Amino acid sequence: MDLLVNDLSLHGQYPDIQSFKSAIARVMKIKNMAKQYGLELFCHRKVASAQIIQTKTLLQIIQSFDKNQKRAIMLWLTRTGPFWDDERLHTPEDYMVCQNQVVTDSAVGEAAWCCMNGIDRSLVSFSPSAWEVPLLSVDFYEDEKPTDIVNVQNFWELTTLQTFFEKTPVLLNSWDQLRDIAGLRFKHLYFSDETFAHLKGHPFVHGAAQRLIALLQILNEFKTCHDNQGIRTKEGHELYQNFFTGKKGGGGKGALFKDSSDSEKADFKKEMTFKHPARSGETLFCPWHGSTQTPQLRIHFSWPVKADEPIYIVYVGPKITKG
Repeated sequence: MDLLVNDLSLHGQYPDIQSFKSAIARVMKIKNMAKQYGLELFCHRKVASAQIIQTKTLLQIIQSFDKNQKRAIMLWLTRTGPFWDDERLHTPEDYMVCQNQVVTDSAVGEAAWCCMNGIDRSLVSFSPSAWEVPLLSVDFYEDEKPTDIVNVQNFWELTTLQTFFEKTPVLLNSWDQLRDIAGLRFKHLYFSDETFAHLKGHPFVHGAAQRLIALLQILNEFKTCHDNQGIRTKEGHELYQNFFTGKKGGGGKGALFKDSSDSEKADFKKEMTFKHPARSGETLFCPWHGSTQTPQLRIHFSWPVKADEPIYIVYVGPKITKG
């Protein structure tokens, strides 16, 4: 799925610079969140000239932002994009109307044309605006007669979009992409430079990559379910029962995460001892792991969870304890 900035949601509605600062800060957070799920937020090359306050354009207003904000926004809108109009798919002859407004040559029109033709594209609108509608109904016309209607998903709130992302599988296509997304998304997990190196040379398997993302998501959430003393919250106890004891699946054997057996710890102690990702000269013995079956891959991580440390993900790769 691609996300397109709804350029029509900038229509001179902001009363002052501060209110627009809040609005564009939210869009930048959405842009950064999208990257965590392997997605880009596309904009139009002319969006920088959109009217924001009376006669002031977005480009003019950005000049009053602090140095870091200005650099990040300018880089996106004027240099790196990505820009959907570089490879636009609908033409000026595709006459489309939404909310009693012609949307040809806009992101709304582009997204609608793509959805009509089987290409998954959604919109991100500025807020507040006249475009805060979750499903935008777009009418297609031919010879001044309506021929088709398509609904386009439209987002403007961080929480709503995050919920949508969490329910939508990430389209992974390489182990490198898995590594990059994991590093961006899971803030409570610590990955070393060597964590994913063990996957190099192994054929990429999409199903296994999706399973690894799901396992890392649970570990990341589990870390947040501990108070400042490292005591599990109610939610933490539920996660532990469901995924670390096998209660959900029936018996310890069904657990998604488990400790290695005593014999494995003895026979593979060296293999399950890793360089500490954050402390030079130290090591971590990490027999706790999550797994995929096809192929047999493992995630080894630090245990128990500590209040003042992240969960260290020390190994992602083929099963170590093969006998």
